Amino acid sequence: MGRRVVAAVVEHNGRFLVCQRPLQKRHGGLWEFPGGKLEDGEDLAQAARRELAEELALEVLEVGGVRYSLSDAGSVFTIEFVDVRVSGVPNPFEHLQVEWCTPAELLEMPLAPSDRRFAERLAGAP
Repeated sequence: MGRRVVAAVVEHNGRFLVCQRPLQKRHGGLWEFPGGKLEDGEDLAQAARRELAEELALEVLEVGGVRYSLSDAGSVFTIEFVDVRVSGVPNPFEHLQVEWCTPAELLEMPLAPSDRRFAERLAGAP
């Protein structure tokens, strides 16, 4: 079985939090929903809490169910997009920058491939 990745879907006033990946990483410079790989023994909620605290200094208040799940092309990972409610202001410790975007704005951004597929669903694209 492949490894799991949590992608946090953080929404505020109709805008979604996305982060620009560090240049030296896979899909460097592309935008993604924040999150990361689950560590051994972690569930999606635990991983979301840890990743958002480490990467963005956000406190996770609530983690919902999986909105969308897909195998990441070219890797062993399954990415699971989950609704996450947070407290705090995102501070990008690892990412180049963060943005709050509407679904339509997301489709104009250079997103990582799996994040683009989810953004298309958010925007109601066919």
